[in-house]
Amino acid sequence: MQSLYEWDFRGAGDPLAILKRNCHDLDTKVDLDFSSRLIKLFTSHQDEIDGLITKAAPEWPFGQIALLDRNVLRVATAELLYDETVPPKVAINEAVELAKTYGSATSSRFVNGVIGTIYRQSKRYKTEGGDKDHD
Repeated sequence: MQSLYEWDFRGAGDPLAILKRNCHDLDTKVDLDFSSRLIKLFTSHQDEIDGLITKAAPEWPFGQIALLDRNVLRVATAELLYDETVPPKVAINEAVELAKTYGSATSSRFVNGVIGTIYRQSKRYKTEGGDKDHD
């Protein structure tokens, strides 16, 4: 999420290169393989992901969604739609927790509403019969 935030803030660059630099510079214990996979999923589906966020948040023009919220939503949408190893409940809960921790006072509610809408409208939701905890 941090690397996508930086990429979005700068408006240019390679998000995967930013991730690798951040992991090296910060010397953190980040699962680089998992994080790289998420960035690749996002970049290969960016137009679709951004379109789904826009559709799920009709009151907010995409460019006016807070930078942090927008990138939390991007990561969560990539997980929900393109990474079946991550359970939907986990992706949603992680997105909400990131929004609570780093966003504004209303970020977690906004993120929960938008990502819940995206999930309920997804093929994955229909295929799995819905996530009973988020109906």
